Amino acid sequence: MTRRERADRQTGLVFLAPALLMLGCVTIYPALSVFWLSLQYRIPIFGIARFAGLDHYAFLVRDPRFLNATRVTLVFTVISVALELGLGLAAALLLRRQSAARQAALSLLLLPWALPSVVTAKLFEWLFHPTAGLVNFLLRGHRINWLGDPHWGLAGVILADVWRTMPFVALLCYARLLSIPPELYEAAQVDGAGSLGGFRRITLPLLRPVLLIALLFRTLDALRAFDIMFVLTGGGPANTTESLTVYAYRSLFQTLQLGLGSAIGVVVFALVMLVAWGYLAVLRREGSRS
Repeated sequence: MTRRERADRQTGLVFLAPALLMLGCVTIYPALSVFWLSLQYRIPIFGIARFAGLDHYAFLVRDPRFLNATRVTLVFTVISVALELGLGLAAALLLRRQSAARQAALSLLLLPWALPSVVTAKLFEWLFHPTAGLVNFLLRGHRINWLGDPHWGLAGVILADVWRTMPFVALLCYARLLSIPPELYEAAQVDGAGSLGGFRRITLPLLRPVLLIALLFRTLDALRAFDIMFVLTGGGPANTTESLTVYAYRSLFQTLQLGLGSAIGVVVFALVMLVAWGYLAVLRREGSRS
């Protein structure tokens, strides 16, 4: 490293110092505080405050409620993200083929993404109403208690989340589709490739990096999902929609078990970081291949 490069690096660090300091104040310090709190018995209403070590983590390993919340979180993440990717890709392909009223279609597609999660949850709470809801009306008299039946509660939450976040994937894919040169498809047609062959050999490979990025962001969001399921079902019925974040909230703010709730939060953080690390490794490998 030359003297000029060393000076430039030092100057860059000086300019980055305020942002790094702020980042440390709002992320690193709270994260360490939560981890330290997870190592304690802390129940303020009873005046309990003593060191617990890894007792909370040992309890979670054998806690049926924690295992159920983990299962709900994983099922919700896998199904919702898979549906969002499939429907988002299909919507992007339809948008690219559409010539008339494309701007209106884009505006309608953006509407669910623009709504706050709480508004979306309240909207679907009305749609899923067992007697006056639009969904049961369209089912021609089939009275399904979408949010009150343990067999349908998680499905209702997944449908609401897919409707809200599918436009994110669709817009990412649509933007990438617009950048694909039409000459590639023309050359494929000259070589005898049909529409399916062009999709498999041109569209999907070029969309792969964007799909991986969308998969990363949506997976991380789904693992941390809280608002839509808390407003729709509150974790019920019979804990069938209680995710790890809802369990952490109940432990922290309803039963005031601050140590246990913090331990669940640390587990969620570790799970998110593990998934992010895996996806970033895949993205790095894709980048090296290209």
